[in-house]
Amino acid sequence: MHNAEILIPILVPLGAFAMIFGIIYLRTRENMAMIEKGMNPKRYANLPAPFRSLKTGLLFLGAGLGLLLAFIISKNMGGHDNEAIYFSLIAIGGGLGLVGSYAMEKKEYDNTREYQNQRDYQHTRETTVTRNQEV
Repeated sequence: MHNAEILIPILVPLGAFAMIFGIIYLRTRENMAMIEKGMNPKRYANLPAPFRSLKTGLLFLGAGLGLLLAFIISKNMGGHDNEAIYFSLIAIGGGLGLVGSYAMEKKEYDNTREYQNQRDYQHTRETTVTRNQEV
């Protein structure tokens, strides 16, 4: 145990440096690959993620409900605490929140896609009618 106490002040800063270096290195490689393909990396840098807050909110909501359910189950089972219930129900609740987020995002995507298809169909139809009238 005594040797581990000596290694901690060395390994923690070394690990933090390696993590930061890795992130910067991978971001630079990604930007270089985009430039090689003729893309502008700055254009894609700050694109908004429209459903990120929904996903985060549903994840925390599910995890919170899982924690509440675990607490209720733990209190009603008798005097002993079972830590596995807490971890499993937090994971189940968070997973259900992410599945709910996916369902909402997919529904919105399908509605948007259907609207675009209808608009494209109307535009094609109007163009065809105009061409037929000219002939």
